[in-house]
Amino acid sequence: MDKLKIAIGSDHAGFDYKQLLIPYLQGKEIIAEVKDFGTHSPDSVDYPDFAHPVASAVENGEFDLGILICGSANGVAITANKHQGIRAAICWEKELAVLAKSHNNANIVCIPERFIPQETAMEIVDAFLTTPFEGGRHANRVGKIACSC
Repeated sequence: MDKLKIAIGSDHAGFDYKQLLIPYLQGKEIIAEVKDFGTHSPDSVDYPDFAHPVASAVENGEFDLGILICGSANGVAITANKHQGIRAAICWEKELAVLAKSHNNANIVCIPERFIPQETAMEIVDAFLTTPFEGGRHANRVGKIACSC
């Protein structure tokens, strides 16, 4: 497997886990690069200001996968999924990350910092990074996601 380039971002409510995950990711053999798209402090900010740049970086192929973190994960997921090439999944346990990758070919994982422990966040990230897309019947379904309206 080629080494992965990861885009990561958060709002203030996801700042602590982002700060935890960056060195965790940088220590992994499968990671080539981790780019922090902010925020860079725990001061209150607007989550779209960080979710859009991460989603754009993944959508345009500059990065392989993205990680977004906010209090509930809802705001960053809603924002990221506005991008046509993004499949952002909210995951609060490892099994959801496995299914998001294997069945939905998710390319951004959204983590709810206020609702899960740090260890669970790391398990989710590990599962998200290492689970392959199954393809087959799932590829057909994923192919129908984009809106051509």
